[in-house]
Amino acid sequence: MEVDISGIKPGEMQVFEWRGKPVWIMKRTPEQLKGLEHTASEVADPESLKPYTMDLPDYCKNKSNNRGHVGHEETLVLVGICPHLGCSPSSKFTPGAQASLPDDWQGGFLCPCHGSTFDLAGRVFKNKPAPNNLDVPRYMYLSDTKIVIGKDEKGEA
Repeated sequence: MEVDISGIKPGEMQVFEWRGKPVWIMKRTPEQLKGLEHTASEVADPESLKPYTMDLPDYCKNKSNNRGHVGHEETLVLVGICPHLGCSPSSKFTPGAQASLPDDWQGGFLCPCHGSTFDLAGRVFKNKPAPNNLDVPRYMYLSDTKIVIGKDEKGEA
């Protein structure tokens, strides 16, 4: 599925449907990317070694573990389905204390079903019902403003 991401502004997310699943594409701000340094010690699988339904594509494995495509680290592509019971988490991008979130919240996602929280790389926090991070589907850039979801240089997902 080809997607135009030119209209997504920093700090915003758009939802697309791929194979009947919500796919979130977010452009993270420099501050949001920096916040991932803070959450690295608080997430259960910071290097995404335990996949949910899809292995993390090699091009999203990077030194900072932000799960963004090499060369486009600000852009986050996730399947928006919680690995606990299949609910769709809500975006909670505003940092700081909020209901159902920790006081030092850096921004991320909250699953309304059982309270699992995920950072802005889709990594689940420790001691939450979700057993794994959110999936990153295969994708590739056709240009700086267009990506294909479900396909990369290695083929179809």
